[in-house]
Amino acid sequence: MNRGIAFILIATFSFAIMNVLAKALSGLHPMQIVFFRAAGTFVFIMPYMLHHKISIVGKHPKLLGLRAITGLLSLATFFMAIKIIPLGSVLSLRYIGPIFGAILAFYFLSEKVNKWQWVSFIIAFSGVVVLKGFDLRVSYLGFTLALTSAFFLGFVFVLIRYLATREHYLTIINYFMGISILASFAFIPHWRMPIQNEWYAVILIGIFGLIGQIFMTRAFSLQEAAVLAPFKYMEIVYALIMGFIFFDESYTLLSMAGILLIICGMVCSVIAKNMRQPELAK
Repeated sequence: MNRGIAFILIATFSFAIMNVLAKALSGLHPMQIVFFRAAGTFVFIMPYMLHHKISIVGKHPKLLGLRAITGLLSLATFFMAIKIIPLGSVLSLRYIGPIFGAILAFYFLSEKVNKWQWVSFIIAFSGVVVLKGFDLRVSYLGFTLALTSAFFLGFVFVLIRYLATREHYLTIINYFMGISILASFAFIPHWRMPIQNEWYAVILIGIFGLIGQIFMTRAFSLQEAAVLAPFKYMEIVYALIMGFIFFDESYTLLSMAGILLIICGMVCSVIAKNMRQPELAK
């Protein structure tokens, strides 16, 4: 198997485990989970950056800070959503983030969106409508939180796309983790001490989050994004399986149809994005 594809599959599996652990910690405040997720990566990245003299501040601190804040909002609303609606549904809704990213990139980065991308967006959004309309477990609050997470995830994609050629990737990640940790401190009055097996879960969230981050970064350094992007949606498949095993979550045929439409639409958008416009092919 191609190493890049193998790494992306390991990364998505690691993130899926992290998501299961976060859902299992229903008794902890979402920002407390954000803290453990961020701290688990920060404590490893910061010493590495200092040792290799990688810039901590970066050249674009305002944009790095904005990327961190949007990433924090996406992660926090995601952890809030998985507490109240099925794991597979949350991930499916969150994965329309690239649609928001493409639209935002169109306006802010002047990136073109071809007609087939718009068609794929419509397919994905139809999946959102079907999923919300026929899965009664998807409450309006959970639905809103998942879409909010997707929107800010799209904003993250745009900012990373801009910063990727201007900043070291560890500087970008470190800003996200550092600001997430600082922001989570504001919610300390709502925290409580983890008990018994919760300690294992909060530690493993940090570990699997770090593993996922490393293998994801490594995968994209070995293989083109267009090749890897469809495999990223394996995280939804993992979520459906793990949700069934650990939380007894099941889905009706119509709910599954909605999830499949979202996956199909997003995979098609990856293909459409790399299609050459007819006028460019002449």
